[in-house]
Parts: sequence; C-alpha cells; structure tokens
Amino acid sequence: MIPLIFLFLGVLQLLPSCSGRAVCEDVGPLTTLKEIKEEIAGYQDAAKAIIDLAVCGKAQNRSFERLALFVDTVGHRLSGSKNLEKAIQIMYQNLIEDGLENVHLEPVKVPHWERGQESAVMLEPRNHPMAILGLGSSVGTPPEGIIAEVLVVSSFEELQRRAPEARGKIVVYNQPYKGYGETVQYRVQGAVEAAKVGAVASLIRSVASFSIYSPHTGMQSYQDGVPKIPTACITVEDAEMMARMASRGTKIVIQLKMEAKNYPDAESFNTVAEITGSKYPEQVVLVSGHLDSWDVGQGALDDGSGAFISWEALSLIKDLGLRPKRTLRLVLWTAEEQGGVGSLQYYQLHKGSISNFSLVMESDLGNFMPTGVGFTGSDKARAIIKEVMNLLQPINITQVLGNGEGTDINYWIQAGVPGASLMDDLNRYFSFHHSQGDTMTALDPTQMNYSAAVWAVVSYVIADLDEMLPR
Repeated sequence: MIPLIFLFLGVLQLLPSCSGRAVCEDVGPLTTLKEIKEEIAGYQDAAKAIIDLAVCGKAQNRSFERLALFVDTVGHRLSGSKNLEKAIQIMYQNLIEDGLENVHLEPVKVPHWERGQESAVMLEPRNHPMAILGLGSSVGTPPEGIIAEVLVVSSFEELQRRAPEARGKIVVYNQPYKGYGETVQYRVQGAVEAAKVGAVASLIRSVASFSIYSPHTGMQSYQDGVPKIPTACITVEDAEMMARMASRGTKIVIQLKMEAKNYPDAESFNTVAEITGSKYPEQVVLVSGHLDSWDVGQGALDDGSGAFISWEALSLIKDLGLRPKRTLRLVLWTAEEQGGVGSLQYYQLHKGSISNFSLVMESDLGNFMPTGVGFTGSDKARAIIKEVMNLLQPINITQVLGNGEGTDINYWIQAGVPGASLMDDLNRYFSFHHSQGDTMTALDPTQMNYSAAVWAVVSYVIADLDEMLPR
C-alpha cells in the first residue's frame, strides 16, 4: 500500500446521515431522494441473496481458499519480479475459467528494484545482529558495507537541531507511532532529510501499530540534488533500545550492508475482467485491488485479500445470474506499492471516458471484519451510498465513513468521480502491513466472506440503479 492515502486516515470520522431538509433531497435532475430510497429498497431481496451466498451458501470461504491457493503457489509479488508476472498469468486464467467477460491484460511499464542480501550489526557497545528490511528503490552500500557511529533522533525537528552532529553518521529515527498517515513520512522522507545534513545512511523505526521484532518495508523517495544514501527499516524494539542507549551517552556503532539495486523498468500488466452491463454497457462501476506486493511474507493481506474479494464480488453476482444495467469492471492493479504506477497508466489510457464512470472502488486496507465503507463524493452521492449500505443491515455493516480515497483510485476521485474504500480494523492491519507476517495466517475466512458480501452488494446496486451517481 502506498503512503499518501494514509495522510487522510487520521481524521476519519463517521459522518451524519442526510435527513430532514438536507442538501441531498434532490439527488439528480429527475430523481428525488424519496424516489431513490424507494428504488434502493427494491434491492433487499438481491442484497439478501448476495449475503447468503457469500456468508453461508455455496460460496462460503471461497475467496479465502482461492487466495490461499494463489499465494501458497506464487508467494510474494514485487514489481518487476518473475513472481508478479507468474501471478498475473495465473489470475488471467482464473478469471477466464470463472466465466467472466472481456478478460484481458493491459500493458504497463513498472519499476524493478531488488534488495539482495542485507544486514545490520551493532558493533558497539555490544555485538547485536539487527533485523532490517531495505526500503524500496534504496541504493546499496559498498560491498564491504558502511561502518559508522549512530545519531538517534525522534523527529525531523530534532535532526535539524542536531544537524552538525549528523555528518558521517548513520541517522536512526525513533519516531513514535501516531497513526500511519503521520508517521509514514519518516519512511518516505527519512533518507533525504538525513542526507541533507551529511549522513551516510538512515535506519527508520518500522511504521507499525504493533511489533514482535518485525521490520516493515515500504516505499521511500529520493530527491533531485540530494545524495542518495542507503536506507532501511529496523524493528521498533531496536529503535527504542538505541534511543535508550543514546540517552545515556553511550556510543553506538553499526555496520550496514545492502546489495540493493535498481534496474530498468520492466513489462507488466493490469488485469481486467467484466460483467457487461445490460442497458448501459459503456458506463462503469470499477471494483479493484492490487495484485503486486512487497517481497516479504505472502502479500496475502496487502493486497491479495483486496484483489480476491474484488474478484469474489463479480463471482457472486455472476453466480446469482444477476446482470446490472452498467458494466462491472474488475481491475487488479500492478505496481501499486511503487506509487500507483499501474493505476496511473490505466487512468491516462481511459480518462477520455471519465464521464462514464459512476463509482470507483478499491479494497486495500486489509480484510478483517469490515466496519463499512469510506466514501468521497458529493453530498447527493453520499445520500445514495448511505441508502445502499442500509441493505447490509442483516450483517450490521452499514457505516459510511469519510475519505474513500485509495492510491489506485485517487486519480479518478481527484477528477470528480465518486470513490469508495472498504474499511476495517486499521490497527490490526498495520501490525502485519509490509512485513514477513503478511501471510494467510493473518486472515480469517469468515471475515473475508463478509468483506466480499459488502463489496458485491455495493457494486451491484450502484451499477444497476436507473441513474449514475451524481457528481
């Protein structure tokens, strides 16, 4: 998952419902809110059928079992890797065999970075091998590594105050976790800020809500005109230990070795499948997750689960013989972790038909028990989404939260298309995110069933309404 979206997550709040003389009384040029409520109420039987099939019917646990087979077979799927391209070909065949329509691959150029061997060893005040994970696009060290004294700081502000001490040292950031959106800035910008004051490398406390000595990787960015220095994440435990040592005046020396290399861009693909609309096939509700992952764990949670409940949403609708008025389009993005590379190229290719996109949906925040959907759009569109979510009262998942943004759908949202993200327990999610712990063991089949039910009901009803969501 890409960090920029999480700048919004610290302010997520449940928004008030539209009632009385609210601004959303008139949801379209011809349709009143009362009429749209009556139309959506007519989908209760369809919603119940979807929920029953997903949660306790023949499709029960299907998304979990499909995902387990997939990640057990392929493993993690880093941009530019053979694993990712194998995964894309497997998914292409899966979607064809599932009977979905217009299954195809759309070419994308993606970054290709490999971490190679890496290690960090504390040499002073004692010998202590440290668990690390190099950050995406980091440069490597010389073959013999870098041996340098450590400067521990807790913030960028402290780094600036102590800038004269940083030259020739390895900067260790021990920033407190204050939610992903705020804290991830240290992972993204830590190397640049350290290099600006003359550091030779940077080690960042993993951006995680919980740790059992588990480093978490992720993307970082260099800046033109600033030296590129090696950068990696270390565990919360080691960052806090070094902060304690430094506070006592103890000298800390680390040897850092990283073989990381950046290669020319590689060929990859966005993977697409559809249920073609019966009345307005040119109009689209887009349902999505990303197929790539980091090169640790299995990429099961981030974002195998999001990709597979998005596939499951179309499977459930197809299995029930439902065909909405608009096209339901599944897109499994490539190279999301490198900054939404696949989704940007998709947007550039398809933005000419932006007026035909009713809703863009992305599941990339894990698949624990869902609490509702995040939504970005007009008040009029929000009124409709709230009515659709009321169809999920049988499973008590009806909340409409703020901020439906996601890395892969933000281009559309910024251009005015309504967007939705599946929401669940973010603290649990960031315990596993971008770590070796991102495996099937982190997931629960029942919770995935509920996620798929929510995703299918929302996408189907919005795609089948008489009118598109108002901008």
